[in-house]
Amino acid sequence: MNRLEFEEKLWDEGFSRIMGLDEVGRGCLAGPVVAAGVIFKKGTKIEGIRDSKKIPKRKREELANQIKERALFWTIKEGSIEEIDRLNILWSSLATMQKCVDEDEASPDFLLVDGNRYLASLIPYTCLIKGDDRSMTIGAASILAKVYRDNLMKELGEKYPEFGWKTNVGYPTSQHKNALKKFGKTKYHRTTFKLGTNKNYRLG
Repeated sequence: MNRLEFEEKLWDEGFSRIMGLDEVGRGCLAGPVVAAGVIFKKGTKIEGIRDSKKIPKRKREELANQIKERALFWTIKEGSIEEIDRLNILWSSLATMQKCVDEDEASPDFLLVDGNRYLASLIPYTCLIKGDDRSMTIGAASILAKVYRDNLMKELGEKYPEFGWKTNVGYPTSQHKNALKKFGKTKYHRTTFKLGTNKNYRLG
């Protein structure tokens, strides 16, 4: 698979600051949603970049360092619990990606966005379903976002070991759900998520 197919076409069309955008943490019960934006110089190629979930942890961290070293620009942004609960997880995810676009010195001229929708934008963009496995630039964003968020949740897991965040990083595993029922929610839990199959259950 040529994971630079979209970038090469856009570079040939004259775009020079193509930003790949992705987010992680949408399906979690706890912790922020995290987005990253990455811009590479024309012709840059880093082997091994793909959907971050398909890359072993050690390799992911190695790639994250390479991406930061070789990117023209990169940024990582959080969507807070308050934003998630106010906007809902979809819109807070999109808004968090937009924070990357709006970052000082980013100045993208084209956006490659993972998924099937984005906010209205004056900057031209293309949404790519499974883009983190089809575009190196989106894949790079997914790696930076996942490494950052996993490390953050593992740090929070030191304070709240009962929820198993060191391993589940906030996703709704059995341990996490059982701990919620036993201990209740923390300030890091999203109150707008329902738990399990009980559609009336709210964390709030």
